[in-house]
Amino acid sequence: MPEEGEFYGKHGEPRKYDSSFKGPIQNRGCTDILCCVLFILALLGYFAVGILAWSQGDPRKVIYPTDSRGQFCGQAGTPLEKKGMLFYFNIMKCASPMVLLEFQCPTSQMCVETCPDKFLTLVKAYTNKKDWDYYKTFCKEGVSNIIGGIPEILKQGLCPSMLTPSKPFTRRCFPALGLKGGLITVGNNSHFDDGSGTMRDAKDLVDGVKNATVVMEARQVVMKIFEDYTKSWYWILIGLIIAMLTSLLFIVLLRFLAGIMVWVMIVMVILVLGYGIFHCYMEYAALKGEAGSNVTLQEIGFQTDFAVYLQIRQTWLAFMIILAIVEVIIISCSSSSGRGSSSPSLSSKKPAGKISHKASIKETIGHVMCSLFYPIFTFLLLAIVIAYWAVTAVFLSTSNQPIYKVFNETMCDHSRKTCEPANYSISIEKTQCPDSECLFAFYGGETAYHKYLIGLQFYNVFLFFWCANFVTALGQMTLAGAFASHYWAFKKPDDVPAFPVFSSLGRSLRYHTGTLAFGSLILSIVQIIRVLLEYLDHKLKGAHNKCTKFLLCCLKCCFWCLEKCIKFLNRNAYIMTAIYGNNFCTSAKNAFFLLMRNMIRVAVLDKVTDFLLFLGKLLIVGLVGIFAFFFFSGRVKAFEDTAPHLHYYWVPILTVAVGSYLIAHGFFSVYAMCVDTLFLCFLEDLERNDGSAERPYLMPENLRKVLNKKNKTEPAE
Repeated sequence: MPEEGEFYGKHGEPRKYDSSFKGPIQNRGCTDILCCVLFILALLGYFAVGILAWSQGDPRKVIYPTDSRGQFCGQAGTPLEKKGMLFYFNIMKCASPMVLLEFQCPTSQMCVETCPDKFLTLVKAYTNKKDWDYYKTFCKEGVSNIIGGIPEILKQGLCPSMLTPSKPFTRRCFPALGLKGGLITVGNNSHFDDGSGTMRDAKDLVDGVKNATVVMEARQVVMKIFEDYTKSWYWILIGLIIAMLTSLLFIVLLRFLAGIMVWVMIVMVILVLGYGIFHCYMEYAALKGEAGSNVTLQEIGFQTDFAVYLQIRQTWLAFMIILAIVEVIIISCSSSSGRGSSSPSLSSKKPAGKISHKASIKETIGHVMCSLFYPIFTFLLLAIVIAYWAVTAVFLSTSNQPIYKVFNETMCDHSRKTCEPANYSISIEKTQCPDSECLFAFYGGETAYHKYLIGLQFYNVFLFFWCANFVTALGQMTLAGAFASHYWAFKKPDDVPAFPVFSSLGRSLRYHTGTLAFGSLILSIVQIIRVLLEYLDHKLKGAHNKCTKFLLCCLKCCFWCLEKCIKFLNRNAYIMTAIYGNNFCTSAKNAFFLLMRNMIRVAVLDKVTDFLLFLGKLLIVGLVGIFAFFFFSGRVKAFEDTAPHLHYYWVPILTVAVGSYLIAHGFFSVYAMCVDTLFLCFLEDLERNDGSAERPYLMPENLRKVLNKKNKTEPAE
């Protein structure tokens, strides 16, 4: 009998012996049907949102700059295909504070092939045919047919009053500002003619350029990152494939060489971290004496070009300290786990620790080898979920309509009101405000669809969490059913089903879609609350109310703990559902009571397995990450011609590192799920059976030896 007899009654009765029980029950019915129906309806709604977004959205709004008519500059298959640059008629108008509020300069903007490369005024160009032909490339259509000369051209806003030497920046033409003799210059001149005969100082252009670049800075970073992905996606894919093959190799080697691989993982992780410390020190030492290398991170602030941080000694010092701390922690944990036995494997003498002994896991996974390949199926499903969410989010965010507003330099009652550019020249607004223009302002809308757009975005995020958690839960229940089939088989491996993973997957989808949806729904609600708390915290960062900050911090901590508890309960509930076919609430209760009846065993459960699996993940991320760093950064001459030229080489490196961790986590989670399933089955085995001829233990023979348990039919040693 289990030692925790005093818990019986209070935490449910222990399982009774049942001669008909042969492992996962085959004769079962559908569970949590209501939640299954709700999940299907939610998916149908999700598809409807996607179709609606795809019909209304236009990703070109993110990719291409937009002129005053709302047309896309440089879009293939349009008259503006060869005009990929956006030109501002008067960049100095961008100095208005309204630019930062409305994200639009109150000046005409048009698409051009190239940016102007010299000083030229309309007055001067109009008197010279060659200059006028060049100047007209920066004017609107129909300027050649205007009668009335320069005054009429300026009145109708067909041409800019001047051109200044400019350079393209994020597909936009900005003045080519420089510094000469302590003075701000444009085109090597400190003054310029503004087109009205007045000489202006070049520094007058600074505020306009500054505001325009502030508006575009975030978009610029996003566009550069997007371009980096387009140039390096196939190399990123190769890196992730290498991570997948490495993870699979480690799992297979753990199956056959568990003891050796444990030591190999520990030593290699220590060596990889050691190399990281050495590399950081070499970079730190190399920057000694370099100009600007002693600037602190606080002084430099946030920079969109992360390469700037790598030129600062403090950055490498911080990396070196972090890696050194991780190194010390891993060495300490390895030493403490190794002192208990001749190998760092799971060899605690406590019953719960021995359940994760390497021999038991090796035997179970060895007989259910197809479980090692199941994470690939999970990855494919998660990739579909992530891709659908990302595409829908992009189309939703670009499904607004172009909004045009009245822009005027002088006082005007209609200023900043919406307008129609097609007939603005004959409108009342134009009559009352002759100097005004109807310009593209931003993307928005007044329809019911646009009013509830934020709600659709929220629904997209929530369904993303729900579907992702559902896929993860499906994998957990499938693996639990497969491993339980092996554990409860009377004769191993003869009584194990031919395809335990496929059989378990079929049972999970056919009977327990509702249970999976129920558990993942609860988890998704908690996760979406955490997202809202993070959003609220971001919005209130400027507030100095300590009480509010403390309350938010407590809420974030509580919901983080709640999420961890729900994940633990869900995981064990899925195991019980996979075995007995009960609904979610019943399975969660039975799993919880089973653990409570064996509280001592749970309390002393050895975590060495989790530590070793974490080392495996860390090793794979370290190896693939180091390879990605030397490849994309161009530090190795052999890769200089092969590696793509990127704006930020940290983008593919970070993507490969995060992707490698997720891949390694997926493969190593097979081992973790095996441990959890064997543990619950082990507890039930002790409650159901006593080792007699009528009620023999079904745990693997090597596990019985570790626990000093044996069936009476076995010969005495």
